[in-house]
Amino acid sequence: MTPDEQKEAAGRAAVELVDAQTFVIGLGTGSTAAHFVRALPEHLARNGFSNRTCVPTSEATATLARSVGLALSDLDQVGAIDLTVDGADEIGPELALIKGAGGALLREKLVWEASRRCVVIADAGKRVELLGRVPLPIEVTPFGHTTTLRRIVDGLALCGVAAQPRLRVREGELMRTDGGNLIYDAPCGAILDPAGVEAALKSITGVVDHGLFLDLAHEALIGTDDGVVTLTP
Repeated sequence: MTPDEQKEAAGRAAVELVDAQTFVIGLGTGSTAAHFVRALPEHLARNGFSNRTCVPTSEATATLARSVGLALSDLDQVGAIDLTVDGADEIGPELALIKGAGGALLREKLVWEASRRCVVIADAGKRVELLGRVPLPIEVTPFGHTTTLRRIVDGLALCGVAAQPRLRVREGELMRTDGGNLIYDAPCGAILDPAGVEAALKSITGVVDHGLFLDLAHEALIGTDDGVVTLTP
């Protein structure tokens, strides 16, 4: 199977987790989460699940969800979410994750933390022995962001990570998140102490959030050539 076929298999498996007690559903962002979003309406219709509300984690996901007929609400209106399904850029031990390649890490984390159950879906290539193979996204406020960058470099160094984060650019322009912030991508190499890095980044004024998702995923559905494998922490 190609990686995209594995993603689709994981997304289709995830819709089966939506049951009669699942009324509010968090919708992740990215190519893998999109497979779940596209498969969800048929699953709801087949099982007679009406009055379901979805909370998208980005404007891109909201646009896709509307196009397939899903009913949307926002986090403040629902308060709590029964199930969130989202992708990841890396899945490490204990289901520690790096997310944020799609630029929606802040809204994703807000939705994840409001969810009773969080399920990550991915292709087999996203599993790693140690986090850090992909750059770690760090969302920052635009004001004083180069000063914030220096603090980020120093904070990472205290955690044993020597990284020179780079501003994310798309089509020749600085990428802005849905909230108007900037993203620095930090090539950390092996992150031996994810909890320490998380704490260091959260302590820096100017850092809005980061792409480390620790102790948030309840399970993972991984598409492989032999079918979809379920992982738990």
